[in-house]
Amino acid sequence: MSADVAQTSIDTIRTLAIDAVQQANSGHPGMPMGCAPMAYLLFGEVMRHDPADPVWADRDRFVLSAGHGSMLLYAALHLSGYDQPTLEDIKRFRQLDGPTAGHPENFLLPGVETTTGPLGQGFANGVGMALAAERLAAEFNRPGHDIVDHTVYGIVSDGDLMEGVAAEAASLAGHLRLGRLVYLYDDNAITIDGATDIAFSEDVGARFEAYGWHVQRVEDGNDLEGIRTAIKTAQADDRPSLISVRTVIGYGSPNKAGTSASHGAALGDDEVAATKRELGWPHDEPFTVPDEVRAHFDRREAGAQVHADWNERFAAYREAHPDLAAEFERRVIRGELPEGWADALPTLDADDATRKHSGAVINALAGVLPELLGGSADLAASNNTDVKGGGDFSADDRLGRNLRFGVREHAMASIANGMSLHGGIIPYAATFLIFTDYARPAIRLSALMGRRVVWVMTHDSIGLGEDGPTHQPIEHLASLRAIPNLDVFRPADGTETVGAWKAALESDRPSVLALTRQGLPHLGPRDDHAVERGAYVLRDLHEGDPQAILLATGSEVHLALEAAELLADEGVAVRVVSMPSWERFAAQDRAYRDEVLPPAVRARVAVEAGVPQGWERWVGEDGEIIAMERFGASAPAGDLFEAFGFTPANIAAVARDVVSRQG
Repeated sequence: MSADVAQTSIDTIRTLAIDAVQQANSGHPGMPMGCAPMAYLLFGEVMRHDPADPVWADRDRFVLSAGHGSMLLYAALHLSGYDQPTLEDIKRFRQLDGPTAGHPENFLLPGVETTTGPLGQGFANGVGMALAAERLAAEFNRPGHDIVDHTVYGIVSDGDLMEGVAAEAASLAGHLRLGRLVYLYDDNAITIDGATDIAFSEDVGARFEAYGWHVQRVEDGNDLEGIRTAIKTAQADDRPSLISVRTVIGYGSPNKAGTSASHGAALGDDEVAATKRELGWPHDEPFTVPDEVRAHFDRREAGAQVHADWNERFAAYREAHPDLAAEFERRVIRGELPEGWADALPTLDADDATRKHSGAVINALAGVLPELLGGSADLAASNNTDVKGGGDFSADDRLGRNLRFGVREHAMASIANGMSLHGGIIPYAATFLIFTDYARPAIRLSALMGRRVVWVMTHDSIGLGEDGPTHQPIEHLASLRAIPNLDVFRPADGTETVGAWKAALESDRPSVLALTRQGLPHLGPRDDHAVERGAYVLRDLHEGDPQAILLATGSEVHLALEAAELLADEGVAVRVVSMPSWERFAAQDRAYRDEVLPPAVRARVAVEAGVPQGWERWVGEDGEIIAMERFGASAPAGDLFEAFGFTPANIAAVARDVVSRQG
């Protein structure tokens, strides 16, 4: 390889980024200009990847945590031989319906491993990918047959390392000794507001060494041999690695290099021309890719060979371990649930808290779903998430079934996303519902990416009692229901909890299970498909058409049922509808929705121990909502439900008033 073609390849990445941002008049040129040598080495030399098959199971993963520098990734994918993005895609950078979005979106473009941009998220996603790789290696590799043998690489920024989620994830990665993780740190000392030292003066390397990481430094971001050597050294270490690379943001720009002016705006026509002159770029036409660069950077032949080598190794593995190979194909390659898995779901008809019912489901499924892997943010005994006798996943035991995330809700959620993105794992992550505030950015991204993650959120209302309003999540159901592509389940008993878990595991998107601390009565037998449809008729206490409908979720369903019995004794025809998932119900056809909630019955009362926001859709302008209009209080749960009107007597009184208004 000549140094000239390597340099031309690096400058091609830079000029593609410059031209795309300039044409869009929007974007972040500075980071791709400074980090082009890193991308060149990773995609052109270091990583084992096959552009013809971006989802090959044993590929190395790349995470661009600094997602604002998306053109770095798009240029590297294009030049290394991926079908997308094409040069036309790059010319349509940041345009409607194009795959080259302003920040990388994994559902738009093969080769983009995760959706990044909110800083720190990609960092933590990569930790989850490395964790999943360690787990699968322990499960499937056998002496002489290392079929899981890949590394997670990433480029992270000053901004990523300032975010708390990255600190949380880095701490856990070091503790777990996730040696399959190699991050290149774009240490350019510039943020949007100016030099990083206005807010960031710590010794990053010392911090990561304290976390238990292997830390190296390369003083010149254009030193290919220095970066190459550091990566090789990192690959040989069994700790996660951070390679701090001193770069110049906007490298090559005569007037904007090394300044925040190159961070988040097009350089301008004059500066683009001046930069190309400074780089010695001889091409006047924008978006030029020299033929020698296409030939040199193209990884299709090399990628096909490394993939073919793995196929040969997997064929030998299949011959030596046919059952394991079949299981690997099911879980990792096809991503299918095992046949008959649902037969292991328990029948839960005892009176108990739904958090305990959830724990029973996890333990019933642990034996038939080895891909089910998760844990809690230091609340396992309260969340009921432990697989009993399953042991803990640790630096010394990669086969433990329980993940100990520590008090790191945000990292836990982002790591769970990374595990799901890696494949072969169905992650679940747990804390109190109130602490979805700490995990929400990652929950939102799981919905954006359509990842099957099960969020187990317990202590779901004022029913948790004495811990008081700091821990009582009155607004959180409404907040989570506002996120598109997220199913929120609030089951009312064991049967609904089993149904919620089943629906979540069969889904292709994330689910939140909001579960009670307090015990609830069993509500009797139900149709097997009741929960997956989101809402259903629990009880009709009348003959003929109902005069009123009581709608409720979770711990309020049995209260609505008792209220209906009071009304029925007075001759009022009442229907009780349990509504564990608004999203699932809204997705049903109109005929089913009208069957459950007949449009002619306008006397409706909704009951939920959360804020009323959103219930208007289901009760209409003639209905009423019994909900929380203020924060809760510290007191026993029964006293709180009485004080805030969540009693059969009050529900019945409100329903009487609604019926009377209907004439």
